[in-house]
Amino acid sequence: MRWKKTVNLVEAHAEGEIGRVVTGGVLDVPGDSILEKLRYLNEVDDSLRKFLVFEPRGTAQMSTNLLFPPCHPEADAGFICLQGDKAHAMSGSNAICLVTVLLETGILEMHEPETVVTLDTAAGLVTATATCREGKCESVSLAMTPCFADQLDAKVEVEGIGEVSVDIAFGGIFYALVDPAAINTRIGPDTARHLVDVGSRVHRAINRQLEISHPEIPGLGGISYVMFVSHNAEGELKGATIMPPGRIDRSPCGTGNSARLAVMAARGEAKAGDSYTARSIIDSRFKVEIAGATTLAGRPAILPCITGRGWIHGFHQIGLDPSDPYPEGYKVADCWGDAFDLLN
Repeated sequence: MRWKKTVNLVEAHAEGEIGRVVTGGVLDVPGDSILEKLRYLNEVDDSLRKFLVFEPRGTAQMSTNLLFPPCHPEADAGFICLQGDKAHAMSGSNAICLVTVLLETGILEMHEPETVVTLDTAAGLVTATATCREGKCESVSLAMTPCFADQLDAKVEVEGIGEVSVDIAFGGIFYALVDPAAINTRIGPDTARHLVDVGSRVHRAINRQLEISHPEIPGLGGISYVMFVSHNAEGELKGATIMPPGRIDRSPCGTGNSARLAVMAARGEAKAGDSYTARSIIDSRFKVEIAGATTLAGRPAILPCITGRGWIHGFHQIGLDPSDPYPEGYKVADCWGDAFDLLN
């Protein structure tokens, strides 16, 4: 056997959302910053993402994280999250997976009772504080980058539905937040396929009808995901993030809840010091809070903190035989969903 490419990964999940971490076989990606590396993956050469994410080496229900030496002098590690549509600037659940892997495998030294790891992301520096005991990373708290509400109650015309009101907010990436009651549905495992269908239609409508860009980070623009937001019977936050080409985040979603907190603050529904339990479609939980208030490009912004748990569940090595006819993999709508038009 002879492989032309070999990649080692540690398999982990954060509150149900798989975020495996590449620990060997990828030396670097061109770019002097994590943002430049992100642009290279999305705009110049997307073959590495496809190789890692698509079948037969990947599956629809997972993300793969590239680990880099930090570009920023204050950071301990850099990372980029690869998903079915493209490479993304930031992900809360994947950052929790990454920190858990870094500490529990000894890539970075673990200190008990707390270890602080500063992550270099395309959205900015994220400080992770891991609670550690007896060699286990018990939880990770992420001090997120400044997050803000961009457009409140924006109206879009959605195919087959009509006018839908959305809130656009930045939580490390851009989200469109939608109340599922407004489209006569709810968040639950049994409604997942319907939520994906409607969310994909909303995503297309926003792409056509709204202009969205970050005021300080060139190249971060357009929504990454639609997130349905509601509450459960106990009054806790409930959410479902729709990820192109057609699945739902199994975790409560760190960047999504950061965007949601920014909208709540903009509406006067939440303030610095407030904390909540956020639940996912499978009822897993994050603690989400507003750690402080700030401004970004002259507009009000918040500093969210997201806390969740990660678990390592395996180790994996993949490779590419020179004769393999699928070096960049493939996707089929039975598993991946059919919103292929929303892929990068």
